Formats: sequence, C-alpha cells, structure tokens
Amino acid sequence: MKGSHRVIVESKKVKYDFVLKRNITILTGDSGSGKTVLIDLIRDYNRYGTDSGVFLSCDCECKTINNEDWERQIEETSGNIIFIDEGNRFLISKRFAELVKQSDNYFVLATREKLPTLSYSINEIYGFRESEKFREAKQKYNEIYHLYGEISENNPVNPEYVITEDLNSGYEFFEHLCTEKGIKCASA
Repeated sequence: MKGSHRVIVESKKVKYDFVLKRNITILTGDSGSGKTVLIDLIRDYNRYGTDSGVFLSCDCECKTINNEDWERQIEETSGNIIFIDEGNRFLISKRFAELVKQSDNYFVLATREKLPTLSYSINEIYGFRESEKFREAKQKYNEIYHLYGEISENNPVNPEYVITEDLNSGYEFFEHLCTEKGIKCASA
C-alpha cells in the first residue's frame, strides 16, 4: 500500500478527519483526549456496520487489532489500515516490529509509550486537541495536529549540536556536513 489515505470517522458526538501519509502513524495525547474513542468507533463500525451509528469513509478497509491472536491477524491482512490502541503489550515487541516491516498495511498506533523497535517518521506523530474551528457546534470535533511541527524550507531546523548513534557512516556524514555549517558534532 502506498500513498495518502484520508480517513473520516464520525458518530453523533465526535468526528475525526485525517490523512495518513506513511505506513506507521503514531497518535498520542493525554488520557481522555480521544485516542481510544477513535479506535472503539472503528471497531463498532466493523462489528455492526451502519447499525453502529458510526460513519466511516476511507479508500481502503480500516480494522482494529487487539491482544487476541494479533500475529495471525496481521499476517492474514493485506492493503488495510490497522488501528491498534495502547495497552496492547505486543506493540513494543520485536515480533510486532518484524510483522509491520513485512506488511503492506498501514498502521495507526494510539500510544503514549516509546516504540524503539519501530522505525517511523517524526512527521507522523500526531496529538489530539479539541478543534477551535467548531467551538460552538454541538458535535465535538477533534483535530489531529503534528506534534513536532512541520520541517520545510520555510521552517528550517538549525541545530547547535548534532549527536549521532555511533562512529560509523552516519557520524562520518554528519561530521562532514556539520564542519561545513560550523555546527558541533559528536557520537553518543
């Protein structure tokens, strides 16, 4: 699966509207911010369809996975967006990271934990906040926002210090680049 996928999930009380751009997206936020509500709505829609009172729109199938038989479900699923809520202990496992790497699915992980076994982009970490655009509406709209902001030519990053993981090729590259830019560089 490649490209961007817009997901709209809506009930009488809440609406989520966001675009997934990469295979791993992290949703984070305080307790009560709406992460689990989003996943519960998708689970309800998959169980009961339109009788659930949930509207779900996406160009590919959205599904949820929990602790029960998660490996088989991931292995047997292809071309879907898989939503996984925090509290599933397998999120931090090496086996989960292997399955994600081999999979052609997109994964949306609602968690406040660090996931060191997964390689995901800092640009695909989002938080939840109540949208100011619809403040007076009866329905609650949750807005997903970039947690670390956008990095672009208009909004460049100008570090004072660069630290690399080790002394291998990454360090050699950054040390050369940093010398040209007058930035200090060291390995961890």
